[in-house]
Amino acid sequence: QVQLVASGGGLVQPGGSLRLSCAASGFTLDYYAIGWFRQAPGKEREGVSCISSRDGRTYYADFAKGRFTISRDNAKNTVYLQMNSLKPEDTAVYYCAADPTYYSGSYCLRAYNYREAWGQGTLVTVSS
Repeated sequence: QVQLVASGGGLVQPGGSLRLSCAASGFTLDYYAIGWFRQAPGKEREGVSCISSRDGRTYYADFAKGRFTISRDNAKNTVYLQMNSLKPEDTAVYYCAADPTYYSGSYCLRAYNYREAWGQGTLVTVSS
């Protein structure tokens, strides 16, 4: 059974950091594109960052560049999203998703391209 489990969310003050984890079971992550997405109340789901299959290239939404880092630990079959310098506008439910298709550039950050598996989401709240 293909499954993703997202974890690591919580309450953090502005300027703080969190590391989200996306653990996979039932398949090997490094053969898949893995994306992180978020959805704030009343807003559409948006792409945050992704790592492509095959070449492992990483892509970031403009708001994430310089603050967030995506990485993959093949031994643990887990993808991480390190988030630094968090802002109140980063508050959202964060989801990870997987798809075996090779995506590059902006296609890697589009939620509708991820059809294989979605994690359950983890809530990130940035507030003082």
